[in-house]
Amino acid sequence: MRRVFSAPGFLLALCWMTAAFAQAGAPPLYPVPTAQQAAWQEMEFVVFAHFGVNTFTDREWGEGTEDPAIFNPTEFDARQWVSAIKDAGAKLLILTCKHHDGFCLWPSAYTEHSVKNSPWRGGKGDVVKEVSTACHEAGIKFGVYLSPWDRHEKTYGDSPRYNQHFLNQLRELLTKYGEVAEVWFDGANGEGPNGKRQEYDLTAYYSLIRELQPNAVIAIMGPDVRWVGNESGVAAETEWSVRVVSAKGLDDPRTVFNKTVCEGPVQYLLDGNKLQKDVSFSHLTGDASNLGERAPLMWYPAETDVSIRPGWFYHAKEDDKVKSLDHLLDIYYNSIGRNSVLLLNIPPDRRGLMHENDVKRLKEWRGAIDKTFKTNLAAKGEVKTGGILSDGFGGGKLIDDNNATYWAPEYGAQGPSFEIELPAPVRFDVIELREPIRLGQRVAGFTVEAWLGDEWKTIAEGTTVGYKRLMRVDPVETAKVRVTIGKSRGLPLLSQFGLYKQPE
Repeated sequence: MRRVFSAPGFLLALCWMTAAFAQAGAPPLYPVPTAQQAAWQEMEFVVFAHFGVNTFTDREWGEGTEDPAIFNPTEFDARQWVSAIKDAGAKLLILTCKHHDGFCLWPSAYTEHSVKNSPWRGGKGDVVKEVSTACHEAGIKFGVYLSPWDRHEKTYGDSPRYNQHFLNQLRELLTKYGEVAEVWFDGANGEGPNGKRQEYDLTAYYSLIRELQPNAVIAIMGPDVRWVGNESGVAAETEWSVRVVSAKGLDDPRTVFNKTVCEGPVQYLLDGNKLQKDVSFSHLTGDASNLGERAPLMWYPAETDVSIRPGWFYHAKEDDKVKSLDHLLDIYYNSIGRNSVLLLNIPPDRRGLMHENDVKRLKEWRGAIDKTFKTNLAAKGEVKTGGILSDGFGGGKLIDDNNATYWAPEYGAQGPSFEIELPAPVRFDVIELREPIRLGQRVAGFTVEAWLGDEWKTIAEGTTVGYKRLMRVDPVETAKVRVTIGKSRGLPLLSQFGLYKQPE
């Protein structure tokens, strides 16, 4: 027998479900990050260390014909690296374990082109081991860069044989060096000695990582983290971690989806040639019309990579070309401050140390950031809002210094806003907004106003917020600030709001 629902009965059920959700908080608006993606985003700042034979040949890309004897960092000290980046606030270090030249910084059993045939440590050394150990000792997470392109390996271009070779080396890195938090593949793909272009077996690579290091994110040429699109340290003004999966995108190796590489109840899975999706709660949380009409979506956050120097590997001629403090601060606001993770390259020198010029600049950079964000000038204010979802989701959650709590306006509110009134005027030039991304990314347009004289004046406007949005403005002195959400995917949520003053 077919069950018939009456309109009043349906509306009553809908009201009951809405009330139930309000008591429990806002339901997730899918897609949402996996636990690994969320933990990765919360690190904010991570470091690359490009190091290898290129360090000694003064090149950026090697040929694969280098003599391992040139690799000899006589003052190598992984703890010095880790100490420098930890003091700068980094949470993870990614080491170029093998670049395109094929030279391995660990004694791989599958090639002779490695540290085992160098004079360093008498041929008994293992850079990967020393760096991973130093990271784990200091509480810094460890990541590996393994170039799929290998200009030394003779099987490269013989796709099945090389794929097995690559899997063998990947297994070494994922089983011998403790926990790995990020595996970084780039998209370089040249011709092999046979004149053929290698076909990477990405599904096999991903599956092995999921098996051996299930907590690791797979970055750039992978399903968890995407490249921001440049090497300048700048994310987009409108930076969505929620991305449309287009028909064309399904052919892109960076968006290969199956149950091995993508998880979650409402992630979009590729099953044969069909996209499967669960649209639970869509009647309450809204659709993705601002991202594409009824488009399949995925959580695919951006990583912004840039080097502290012009090159990625160390070159002595660049010792006086370390990026200025102002330039690095611009990078901070345009990467971390635009809903991405900053991956800053600090290339160790031929001694095997991070150069003193780089370390000094890192220290200055961290000092300026710490001074700016030491005090949230909004924290002592009174937050006034309109209707809220329910008790426990009021405006006070915006200034409680807890990313797990959030302000939620009532369903159906048009242009929801909040106002912060301070005990006395404060002077600020940085505004911070955050969303609770474990419940999805929602905000698509917002305005910040200050009460100046006897009227509200707009001081900043933006589109996306995501994990963190930082906006620098001309200095403003006021006792009242108002934020209005003009556009969002479903019910907008904000976990934090801050006002800060940069040091003079």
